[in-house]
Amino acid sequence: MGTRLMDATEVAEQLGTSKAYAYKVIRKLNAELAKKGCLIVQGKVSRMYFEERYFAGEPMPIPERGGNDVR
Repeated sequence: MGTRLMDATEVAEQLGTSKAYAYKVIRKLNAELAKKGCLIVQGKVSRMYFEERYFAGEPMPIPERGGNDVR
């Protein structure tokens, strides 16, 4: 299993967007989490919360590092 936090590269791969846009997504999701009282890590987002917000909580495959397999 991968880590509980996703970085901008992973977010960009999952959404098919640029890293710049992925950072915007991370900032937005982290702001939502902070408003709920959760602790956050800048530049990373909870994998569980990301999946909940973008994919209705459906688990997604975790890409292996170093590959360009965008699914």
